[in-house]
This record gives sequence, structure tokens and C-alpha cells, in this order.
Amino acid sequence: MQTPINKEIIDKAIHDFGIQDFEKATIREVKSVAAYAEKETGIEFIKLEMGIPGLPASHVGVEAQIKALQGGIAHSYPDIQGYPKLKEEASRFVKAFIGVDVDAEGCIPVCGSMQGTFASFLTCSQSDKKKDTVLFIDPGFPVQKMQLQVLGVKYETFDVYDYRGEKLRTKLESYLDKGNICAIVYSNPNNPSWICFNEDELRIIGELSTKYDTVVMEDLAYFAMDFRKDLSTPFNPPYQATVARYTDNCMLLISGSKAFSYAGERIGVVCISNKLFHRHYADLDARYEGLPFGLVYSTRMLYALSSGTSHSAQYAMAAMLKAASDGTYDFRRETGIYGQRAHELKRIFKKHGFYIVYDKDLDEDLADGFYFTIGYPGMTGGQLSLELMYYGVSAICLSTTGSSQQGLRVCTSFIEDRQMEELDKRMAIFEANHQA
Repeated sequence: MQTPINKEIIDKAIHDFGIQDFEKATIREVKSVAAYAEKETGIEFIKLEMGIPGLPASHVGVEAQIKALQGGIAHSYPDIQGYPKLKEEASRFVKAFIGVDVDAEGCIPVCGSMQGTFASFLTCSQSDKKKDTVLFIDPGFPVQKMQLQVLGVKYETFDVYDYRGEKLRTKLESYLDKGNICAIVYSNPNNPSWICFNEDELRIIGELSTKYDTVVMEDLAYFAMDFRKDLSTPFNPPYQATVARYTDNCMLLISGSKAFSYAGERIGVVCISNKLFHRHYADLDARYEGLPFGLVYSTRMLYALSSGTSHSAQYAMAAMLKAASDGTYDFRRETGIYGQRAHELKRIFKKHGFYIVYDKDLDEDLADGFYFTIGYPGMTGGQLSLELMYYGVSAICLSTTGSSQQGLRVCTSFIEDRQMEELDKRMAIFEANHQA
């Protein structure tokens, strides 16, 4: 069976890199094998594994950051609470595009949502000694579980595939009823499945978080990227869906990485609901001199981690949020390219016998966006991931994201229009080689 890439080259790379089970290969391991094969063969890989922005950084942010640096801001430590203008603009942005009120004091800059989640895990896991476990609504971002491994914090997880709609309530309550869950974590839209919780599902999560006194960490890394809806007009519905409409126990993590393609400067904002920010927990009071939740988060956790966030990057983020809220910068129009790419990629894969694993939001077709998932009849995720390497296509297994489904995550960020035709050709060969 002839394949575009010599199988022996791929197999040698996997052996040399010490990858014992390709189904468990990390993103960077898959990337390394692809890079090795490219170098050995001179054949370009179609890289679908890395969730890195594939667009230029926002010019609004770049110009503001340059101006701040030229003005001498680099010599000065940032305030641990954050640049005041950024806090104000973050609060305004949340009102403009999410439609909820979060005071500026509760909008805290972080070194990307990665640091935001790490500090959030620290704070939530110390708030109540009886609640020592984090619950993930999976599939999700694998590194968040690694963060808990580093922290020594326990976690539970379930694949939401079979628990959409009202079924979500019963499943969540089966965990929350144990009394040990300090936080619930999910992304919306979801990495990697691209499912989007609807308002009824978010209401369920919110109601149960209030009932069981559990904090919800809502990861909005792919902000407003449900391209089925026009979420581009500030201060006008429809808004980005959020649990914040249904509970006061929430933290919203807003990243500059994907929405503004500002990943390299590691900038984001964690928006803590007004009530949670000022809430006192007995265990936090005893450990941190009586400080409320929000000040423990900023003046203890973030201070200990990094003494604040890059000063000039905060100026960039403030400018991007302001321009978006003013309506002078349509970030949604720029990120819309991901939806267009997903639509064409899905067409090619389905044409050659693949199927979409997570294909529905209840009775509605899934949105096209930054990620989607594929499977192939009769193949496990590990088998499919390895087999596609022989065709010069790299992607990661869903099993690495906490999914119990067989298939792969496909990221649309790096593929270029010129590669679509080549992908079509390679998948035609794949189909011919796998016909019964």
C-alpha cells in the first residue's frame, strides 16, 4: 500500500522519540514527528495539531504596546491589581459582548489564561478544606489537568458527549452531591469538540454551582467564535453565552491569544463576579489575614507567581478591548477565517469517508470554528492518528483531551488555502487504500 510518506520514516521517528503509544502522544510529540518526516522527505505536512493562532497579531494592540514601550513603561513594575485602564476596559468589554456586569476591581490581568487558571485552581482549592477536588466537563484542554498534577490537587472528569441538555443536570449532581468539588471547569466554545453550551445548559451549571456552593471557571479562550450567531455588535444582543447570568459563583477567563491573535505576549484577564470577589471563606481568612477571595487571588496567588503581568502587554490588551467595545475594531471579522477553513476541511474529510465525532449541539449542527473532531469507521483514535501521519497529516487523539470517543482533534489555524487541494488529494489516496 503506497502512502505519500514512507511508513518506515514515521515509524523510526516514533521509536527514536520514545513514543510507546501514539494514541497518548502529546501535541509537541506529534509535531516533532511531523517535523522530522518533513526534513527527511522534503514533503510538507498539513499540520492540524497545534492550537496556535494563524493570523497576524491585532494591529491595535501592537501599536498601543509599542507606544507604551517608547513612553518608558518597561522600567516600571505593574500594579498587582492591574493597569487601571485595562481593568476599566475589561469591565466594559464584558458588558458590551457578554451582557453582564463585572466591576473593574474584579477584572485582573494575568499572563494568559494559562496563568489565570493556575491561580484560580490555587485559590479555589484552598477556599474550603472539605472541597479538595476540581471537576472537568470534558473534553478539554489537557494542560489544565497537568496544572493540577503540579499543584497536587485532585480532579474528576466526565465526557459530556452523552450528557447534553437536561441529562447534564443529573450527571453534574452525581459529582457535586459528594460535597468535595471546589470548582467546575469547561471551555465554551469547547476545545477540542467545538460544542457550545446553550442557555439552558448554562442555567443548569449555574443553578447547581449555587446549590452546592461551587465556583465555575468558564474558559472563554475562543471568545465569541460561535459563528452561527452575530456576536460582533457591542452592547447589542445576541451576546456571548455565559454561566454568569445564572450564578454569582463564577470566574470568566478572557484571553488575548485567539480573539486578538496576541498569544506571544501572554495576556489575558480573569473577571471575578462581584459577589465572589468580595466573599470571605473561613479557610482563606485564616491563611491570608482575612482577605476576601478576589484579593487573595491577586495579592497572594498572582503576586507569588509573577508579581503581575507584562506592563506593556496590559496597554495592548486595554487598547484592543476599548476598540472592540467602541465598535472601531471588529475582531470577529478577523477570526471568522477559522470558520471558513473549518467548513472546507469538514467537506474534504467527509467526502473521503470520515465523519464528525462531536457533530451536534443537541438538535443543531455544530458551528464551524477553530477546532472540530473527525473519526474514521473501524479505526481507533490512535490508529487514525498514526495512519494519517503516513499521508503527511498531523493531528492529536481525542483521548488526550479527556474524551471517551474515538477520533482526532483538528485545528484550523495553520492550514492555508493552497493546502486544501493537496489535502483533498492525500485523503483520496487514504480512501482508496482503506476501501473494504
